[in-house]
Amino acid sequence: MNTAGKKVINGWAMYDWANSVYNLVITTTFFPIYFLAVTDEHVNFLGKRFVNSALYNYTMAAAFLLVAIASPILSSISDTRGNKKSFLKFFTIMGSISCAALFFFDKNSLWLGVLAFMLATMGYCGGLVFYNSYLPEIAAPEDRDRISARGFSMGYIGSVILQLIGFALILIKPFGLGDDKLVQITFLLVGVWWLGFAQITFATLPDTKGTISKHTGSAIMEGFTELRKVYAQVKTMPVLKRFLRGFFFYSMGVQTVMMAATIFGSKVLHLPSDKLIGTVVIIQVVAIAGAWGMARLSGIFGNLRVLIGVVLLWIGICIAGYKMQTAMHFYLLATAVGLVMGGIQSLSRSTYAKLMPETKDTASFFSYYDVTEKLSIVIGMFSFAYIDDITNDMRNSVLALVVFFVIGLVWIISALLKQQQTPTPQPRRKEEAVI
Repeated sequence: MNTAGKKVINGWAMYDWANSVYNLVITTTFFPIYFLAVTDEHVNFLGKRFVNSALYNYTMAAAFLLVAIASPILSSISDTRGNKKSFLKFFTIMGSISCAALFFFDKNSLWLGVLAFMLATMGYCGGLVFYNSYLPEIAAPEDRDRISARGFSMGYIGSVILQLIGFALILIKPFGLGDDKLVQITFLLVGVWWLGFAQITFATLPDTKGTISKHTGSAIMEGFTELRKVYAQVKTMPVLKRFLRGFFFYSMGVQTVMMAATIFGSKVLHLPSDKLIGTVVIIQVVAIAGAWGMARLSGIFGNLRVLIGVVLLWIGICIAGYKMQTAMHFYLLATAVGLVMGGIQSLSRSTYAKLMPETKDTASFFSYYDVTEKLSIVIGMFSFAYIDDITNDMRNSVLALVVFFVIGLVWIISALLKQQQTPTPQPRRKEEAVI
């Protein structure tokens, strides 16, 4: 296949620019800090008593679980009916409006904050299923590492810009507004930014055709049929199976570190909000270099070898995180996280796109990837929250993540060994990189 034109590639990457503001502002910096600030250390919700940081993590885990249950069916329906872009629009609208609704969240409306946060999370990760599935449709195999890295880089740049805007509002304090109100305005800006820039993606991405021309049953039944077909294919691909198992376990650690880092710095090290926000901006900038650097290294050493090296670095980061004591330790470790964060996300997506077979069922295949990631986040965040809840020491939660990374490392090494044992056809063009 040929890679799509520059307009389509840039339009696809623009969705990373649009939705990554949720990932940075809502899950990483402003919202977790704000959530801990406006809630008591122990809160009552749905008749139960929670540590506030644990309730935050439980809420996110619940949102990922709901998407993990729904996305395989929705993605299969989108393949059979050819309405992938419609699903992308739906989750974008749900997520962006929910982010904007956080404008009304304060200490007197815990239920609103939890509900809007959950729906925003569902909108973000639900949309990614359909966004990611466009990658193998618009990019030839030899271009997928580079284009995947472009998307993540655009996301980091866009999210940093809005992060700086929110940070500037708090420093300048226009119209004499207090910090809480300015943070709420930042939540509103996230919703507007996400929905607004996503329109560029919707206007440029091509419409897709359904894989079934004549529909003999309901959309849900056809979705289940499509899902079974994809599952049968995945079972026959030993390298892909092993990669997904490794991805499942190391994603438990990666995503949990990314989502809980700010809460850790605030609650354990007692770092001020401005220091935490500034640190996260540095992480995003470093992650741009990490995404492009890993893409270049994969062309030299192969995707799986580079992933093995990156997972080893993550293990070292978790051990160092357990031992860290000072603000300087946090800043140095955050820089290391940024370097490997962008690389492992970008490289994981493009590796899967390379390993999956040539097919029109791209949304169905990518739903396996996304469900694997979402379930890993559910387990990772739940484990992190549970250990924090029962021990009242978040350091123990960080140390437990090492187990997930080690298991993931074993499976990625297994995938590499299996790939080396499996004869593969010679690529048609010299520049096609090995996986």
